[in-house]
Amino acid sequence: MTTLEAPPSAPPSERPGKPGKPGGRSARPLSSPGLLAAYLWVAVILAAAVHPGLFAPGDPLRQDGAQMLLPPGLDHLFGTDDFGRDQFTRTVWGTRLSLQAALIAVAIGLVSGSSIGLVAGALRGKADSVLMRIVDIMLAVPSLIVSLAIISALGRGTLNIAVAIGINSTAGFARLMRSEVLKVGNATYVEASVFAGHGYVHRLFRHVVPNASRSVLAAATMDIGTAILTVAALSFLGLGAPPPTPEWGLLVAEGRTFIGVQWWLSLLPGLVIVLTVLAVYRIGRSFDRGRTRVVA
Repeated sequence: MTTLEAPPSAPPSERPGKPGKPGGRSARPLSSPGLLAAYLWVAVILAAAVHPGLFAPGDPLRQDGAQMLLPPGLDHLFGTDDFGRDQFTRTVWGTRLSLQAALIAVAIGLVSGSSIGLVAGALRGKADSVLMRIVDIMLAVPSLIVSLAIISALGRGTLNIAVAIGINSTAGFARLMRSEVLKVGNATYVEASVFAGHGYVHRLFRHVVPNASRSVLAAATMDIGTAILTVAALSFLGLGAPPPTPEWGLLVAEGRTFIGVQWWLSLLPGLVIVLTVLAVYRIGRSFDRGRTRVVA
């Protein structure tokens, strides 16, 4: 007599998960102190970018010869620079330019890269081969060299930095979108749509694109942090906005002359950059964990 054995349980990644756990929806901010802190920090940064006067009502370009190189205190939270300008005010007002450049860069890379990846994954064949070879060539060249070459052609400036970073990130988004389109295209519910008599275009935009876009959008969220860091790095090299325009990377660069004595000039704006990048990456990770929900 044969005995009936219970079917093996599904692996943890395929079980319906609870919010914040693999296989489930993205973590709720209130259930994770770290995620809540990331959301709060990003909210403050966005508010500072939209309305910097709310946090620092002073003039970021105002010089005061009697207040030069003061240490952090109640009157000057981040101290003052060698021209007597309040470093906290300049950091707050520099948020708009730095964040704007990062968002433009990610938008350019997301739209252009996703379009290329979608076309390659949907058409396949020779079109896929040609497009992916172009993407491979882009990935083979170091990103910093590509960015510097584009900036050299376009000229210096924060907007040109954003364009350079966006073009440079196109290849990564293209490969990710293509892989997601191919994976989703072979899913069971897409094959069921074929037997239901739905056309290719319907399957593509009803099933493939919505589900493939989840991973891409999660990657785009995390890429904002990378873009912020790259914008700051290129501004540090003097390729961004010209002085005395407040910009995060430029503030760090201006303070390096006094790093041995007035350490706060570079450290505190740099700390704002690091915290912002970590917060954005933490939020992006929560989106990435919640991308397994299927739109059928």
